[in-house]
Amino acid sequence: MKKIIVIPARFGSTRLPGKPLLDLCGKPLIQWVYERARESRLADGILVATDDEQIRDAALSFGAEAVMTSVACTSGTDRAYEAVQGKNADIVVNLQGDEPFIRSDMIDAIFSVIEREHLDAATLCCPLKDNKEYEDPNTVKVVLDRAGYALYFSRAPIPYVRDDRRAAPYKHVGIYAFSMALLEKFVRMEKGRLEETESLEQLRILENGYKIKVLTTQYDGFGIDTEEDLRKAQKTLARYIH
Repeated sequence: MKKIIVIPARFGSTRLPGKPLLDLCGKPLIQWVYERARESRLADGILVATDDEQIRDAALSFGAEAVMTSVACTSGTDRAYEAVQGKNADIVVNLQGDEPFIRSDMIDAIFSVIEREHLDAATLCCPLKDNKEYEDPNTVKVVLDRAGYALYFSRAPIPYVRDDRRAAPYKHVGIYAFSMALLEKFVRMEKGRLEETESLEQLRILENGYKIKVLTTQYDGFGIDTEEDLRKAQKTLARYIH
């Protein structure tokens, strides 16, 4: 099966305009994500999908294959679908362009589970580290059923933790794998109320009756959503570089 990673990257981030091009220890943020994707053992190709010429030019400058996509794309997944047209992909990973700490084994884990179990969609989660993350609306939480499928994703603190004896809540990690069959259906689905309310595209899948397998991993990285995240990432990466 042909496996492709797509890194959607748009210029017009509400909280951090031009986010993919922000400098992170001497490289644009999008380059860090691309270099992590290149370490995947299973990917047959990697595409940076953008609607901005500056981002396209930056991607080309560090050796990435860049695809211009429509400004009308309303989500990263819509952009990923547009990017793989004509690529004969069987499994598509949508790797959010603000995850500079993602590991290749995490990418390969969801490629593998989609192929092995013939799934429609898969993603990752990890235990929340502290109450600050639990309360933070920029940190997306997920609750699972006993078979490891998503029951719900939310920016709100879910599940409600009554006491310390309960299982630790999980946060969602910004990466999805889709079968091409579901991806083709996804872009034709209408947005539901939950997706509009939470501004979380994965809820479109659940609202339309499909399942998302969620693998649990140990992950101490984070996505870049705010200036505070960017400063934290600068400090974290500086320790590895120097």
